Amino acid sequence: MAHLADKLKQEGNHLFKAGDYIAAEERYTAAITKFSRNPLIFTNRALARIRLQRWQGVLEDCLKSLEYTPRDGFNFKSYFYLAQAQLALHHPNEALHSALTAYNQAMHPPQAEATKAIAALPSLSELVLKCKKEKFAARERERRRKRGDILAELEENLETNKRNDLSDTEIALSQQRIGVIEAQERRAEILETHQGKLDELHTVFALADPQNHQAREVPDYLVDTISFEIMHDPVITRTGHSYERATLLEYLKNSPVDPLTREPLTAKDLRPNVALRQVLEEFWKTAGNWAIDW
Repeated sequence: MAHLADKLKQEGNHLFKAGDYIAAEERYTAAITKFSRNPLIFTNRALARIRLQRWQGVLEDCLKSLEYTPRDGFNFKSYFYLAQAQLALHHPNEALHSALTAYNQAMHPPQAEATKAIAALPSLSELVLKCKKEKFAARERERRRKRGDILAELEENLETNKRNDLSDTEIALSQQRIGVIEAQERRAEILETHQGKLDELHTVFALADPQNHQAREVPDYLVDTISFEIMHDPVITRTGHSYERATLLEYLKNSPVDPLTREPLTAKDLRPNVALRQVLEEFWKTAGNWAIDW
């Protein structure tokens, strides 16, 4: 039965490449009925379901794929897709854990998987940052809610509207009233509109009460892409990537390559990033204690 499952999986792959995600999902499902213990089939179906925004199905497929992956096995894609589903389902804490697991696996891949893993590192890094920001934003909403802040109530209303609009889009896609491309465009528009309203709301409150509504945001370029913490002592590599000095030196003890490009790298190749350090010093002066727990 395994050979029949593999044939159906290949058919699903061809359909996926052609952009027919519904048919691809059906082929992968047929493959699973023939042989249900191949983690790759579940991973492939998860990706098709991501395109179809069927997030609960993505989550279930990723968990199945990981269940059938050997202990300590390499399966960064399942964690990558799982994090996206958890984030879409509004579970930022779990999403961050999954995204970090995917990133750490991709940072230390087996030789046979190195090319794919290295290519995925920028996307994984971006996802980790997104999850961390969502986790921090949820914590901030809860902090303001406990304080009885009216801003928290307005933020919650915006968040509810966003979730409802996203849910409506997913339902329309599942009922085939809209296509995949239109659904992706609607989702992007909903998220952009939500962020615009949120930024405007924060600006109004910051102007009205700057002491209690100071912006709590961390620019991506201040974050070390190994530990995903805000840097203090940044160094720059020959390829132009900046990292926290202590974190990178610890990393190089076990793997003497640039974490993102995988090019050879030693401590002698590092130079202080003076300009970034000045920006960081100014950030730490004005940020306050909240940045320590970011």
